[in-house]
Amino acid sequence: MSDVPLLESAVIARLKAELQAKESIIRDQATALEHSRKIFARASVAARIGVWECSLPDETLHWTDVVYDIFDLPRGSNLHRNEIVECYAENTAKELQRRRKRAIEDRSGFEMDAEIITVQGNRRWIRITATVESENGVPVRIFGMKQDITEQKILLDRTRYLADFDLLTGLANRSQFQMRLADLCELDAGENPGGALLLIDLDGFKSINDSLGHPVGDECLKEVANRLLALCHGTEVVARIGGDEFAILLGSQFGEDAITDLAQQIVGSLSKPLEFFGQSPKLGASVGIALIDDCVPSVVKNADTALYAAKAAGRNTFRVFCPTGTLDEEAA
Repeated sequence: MSDVPLLESAVIARLKAELQAKESIIRDQATALEHSRKIFARASVAARIGVWECSLPDETLHWTDVVYDIFDLPRGSNLHRNEIVECYAENTAKELQRRRKRAIEDRSGFEMDAEIITVQGNRRWIRITATVESENGVPVRIFGMKQDITEQKILLDRTRYLADFDLLTGLANRSQFQMRLADLCELDAGENPGGALLLIDLDGFKSINDSLGHPVGDECLKEVANRLLALCHGTEVVARIGGDEFAILLGSQFGEDAITDLAQQIVGSLSKPLEFFGQSPKLGASVGIALIDDCVPSVVKNADTALYAAKAAGRNTFRVFCPTGTLDEEAA
């Protein structure tokens, strides 16, 4: 019997064994790949991150499921880029178009945060990353990821708001007031910036808190804030800087007569009756004014001195600090 058939059989058996081994490896790799895809899909859903692709130059879009979810579109539905672009807020759409055009021209990419209004009317913020792929120097597609960052955006905006604004009244807080005062002083460094600082202290607020309780006290503070905002058009800032202390910063457009007129109006407005929870608490206001002649660091101290003078004069009035050390006797 010839050895050739035996050799052929051995070769065939060996090749079959190698083929089976490779098939086993391929099956294992396919299983691992499918497992990785499932992990990626779950992580993608959890992180609200989806993958997108746009063919060039025909602008054909391809999305993973999460991107459909972000835009409130049925998964797998037909996509038309012109319709999708309409979901972007106007300013965002213009910026997106500018960056996209430059990335295609430069064969580069970009990242930006964009505001969208979904097809169901939900307002969201998304983070877009984009990369342009070229073949022989010709752009053939642009692709990347889109992530829903709405919750992050809300949290960041809330954190910024808490850093600058009083949570109860919505007015600027002490920190923002101090920054705005410093900005005003630096704006015309070496020159007379003009304007004034008004410090306001509520008369009778402590007794309201003590006798009627903090809920009534809080409502009083909110109403005071509303009345101040109604009067203080064109001012630099209206702030709550303490429990029942408020500050108003006036720019150079306010002359001395306008400053004292505003103080008079504030005293009159804050002395008008209040009505909360069937209670009628009575408030008043003392106002101290310091002109920002040279924007010296002592402007707050000067306004505070004038405020104490207004209280000493019987409250529910105002006084203007004078650099001579005397106080303007004009009062409400």
